[in-house]
Amino acid sequence: MLFVDPAGDDAGPGTLERPFATLERARAAARPGTVVSLRAGTHRLTEPFLLSAADSGVTYQAYGYGTAAQEPVVVSGGRRVTSWRRGDDGVHRAEVPGLATRQLYVSGRRAARAAIALDHRLTRTESGYVIDDPAPATWQGEVEFVYRGVYPWSEARCQVSRISGDERSTTVTMARPAFDWAIRLYHSIISWDGPGAGESNGADAPTSAENSPAFLTEGAFALSGAVLHYLPPPGEDLDEVVAPVLETLLHAKDVRDVALRGVTFADATWLRPSTPEGFLHYHGNGYYDGGELQTVTFAEGQGQVTVPGDAATMPGNVIFENASRVTLEGCRFTRLGGVALEFRGEGADNTLRDSVVDDVSGGGVVIGSGALRHRIENTHVHHIGRDYHGSPAILLSGTRDTVLSHNEIGDVPHAGIVVYEGRGAQVLDNLVHDTMQVLADGGGIYVSGSQGDSAESGALIRGNVVRDTITPYNFGLYTDYGAAWVTVQGNVVHRADAPVVLNVSPPLEHVTFTGNFWDADPGAAPEGVTLSGNTTLPEKAFDDDPAVAGIVANAGLLPGPSTARGR
Repeated sequence: MLFVDPAGDDAGPGTLERPFATLERARAAARPGTVVSLRAGTHRLTEPFLLSAADSGVTYQAYGYGTAAQEPVVVSGGRRVTSWRRGDDGVHRAEVPGLATRQLYVSGRRAARAAIALDHRLTRTESGYVIDDPAPATWQGEVEFVYRGVYPWSEARCQVSRISGDERSTTVTMARPAFDWAIRLYHSIISWDGPGAGESNGADAPTSAENSPAFLTEGAFALSGAVLHYLPPPGEDLDEVVAPVLETLLHAKDVRDVALRGVTFADATWLRPSTPEGFLHYHGNGYYDGGELQTVTFAEGQGQVTVPGDAATMPGNVIFENASRVTLEGCRFTRLGGVALEFRGEGADNTLRDSVVDDVSGGGVVIGSGALRHRIENTHVHHIGRDYHGSPAILLSGTRDTVLSHNEIGDVPHAGIVVYEGRGAQVLDNLVHDTMQVLADGGGIYVSGSQGDSAESGALIRGNVVRDTITPYNFGLYTDYGAAWVTVQGNVVHRADAPVVLNVSPPLEHVTFTGNFWDADPGAAPEGVTLSGNTTLPEKAFDDDPAVAGIVANAGLLPGPSTARGR
């Protein structure tokens, strides 16, 4: 066994009495079968922690893991901010040369990025906007425009390049290529009865602006050049202010039989939205990065939208690439700026269990194309998409035989669980609540595309409780966009705009709803959809129905102790 302590010495032997100081030193000394025991404290990284095939077979865990003596261990990519100066205006300022970040945490609390609503009259021009108000000409800093609901399910971000004005108006010049891309991408003609109906270009109407000292309110910050501005609430202590710096905490590639237990991964950012390319969000964790655009035409009378031909995806702050038999147990992923945890590339039999994923700017967990037999079990994923509101809590894309079971997912701005085209996904006994809090046209559980080539190889959505799907135009359990070979069985779906949807474009094929309980009749089934043995109950009857009570009691986190739950 090797030991690592933030107060240790890399020149030592890595024993309990004389531990190493860094994870990197322990990695170099570890051999297959080694347990690396991490002592209490914050293990600050100055560069990503990289693991390769040669680092297989090693366990990294908190000292005393699984016992009452387990020590709290944080692996952080953040930089402490000190030497604050208080101005007469109450704003605290710190010189931070070289700092690039989009988040700030004060005593572990996420500080808001300074923002204002753009309720001004704006006219889009070839290079940006003209605002019928001279006041915005005083805005300073690296201002960013946010476009919420640019499509009902999307939210984009573009940098401002320059602001000027006269006594009558303000001229805003936007950064390129993001602004040009936005004009090309966000054109739609939507004819169905939902948000965004009609012909529009979402680039016409930015909804808010961020990151100017002029926007500061209590508890908010702005980074302007080499100066960090923060307006603390009365009495707040600034002894522990952390700015995430690294974009990647851990990247493990081609590893086998690696375990991480009882470790918190924290304080990472993602800087792509701060570039001239911006963040042209499309769906889920996908965004437009230039290149081909396609026009998708829906069923007759429903309209069309422009979509990326090949969307890029938001990266993970913790990445396992082409990795197999990795176990993450009793871990926490928090204060992160991209996707918290990503399984990328070919790999098999990886497991996340008994863990917590929370306070994440983007998506929670992504399992991507090529993944085989991955599992997420007994894990609490909440407060996801804090900055990028289209991000789902858990996303499967191109996976095979993935199992999501007994997880709790809540407090998400868009969809809770997203299952794109793949094969054999099983979504079992999860509690999904308080989703769709910001954007529209999504669901607590969202499934699209073909899921197999038979009922046996297709997706199974069973035993889940989906409730409190909040914003208008949503579906608690949403089978969409050509979903095929999906069995939706024995779920409880209530308190949504609608529990399910049956008529979509492209149409559903080989989709069966059987033995479910919901609070509204979904209507007649079209060709390709089978309804069998489902029960519509009034909301007040849900608590009294014994079959519903059984499903509810079995859904969500399993009872019993967990080293991660509740933190």
